Amino acid sequence: MQDYTFLRELSGSIGTVFLVLSFLGFVLFAFRPGSRRVHSDSADIPFRHDDKPIEAQAEEARQ
Repeated sequence: MQDYTFLRELSGSIGTVFLVLSFLGFVLFAFRPGSRRVHSDSADIPFRHDDKPIEAQAEEARQ
């Protein structure tokens, strides 16, 4: 029974370490040098083809 308790505590510790390292990896990946352009481009996707007012777009869609 001691082996089970030890392995259970060890797996909890390893899981915590794995999750912390994964989180740090994701954060470092998001803030890596050169990623500003990619994130800015992704953030502008909803506004890419927003050249005209909505009324003009609706009118064009009816024609």
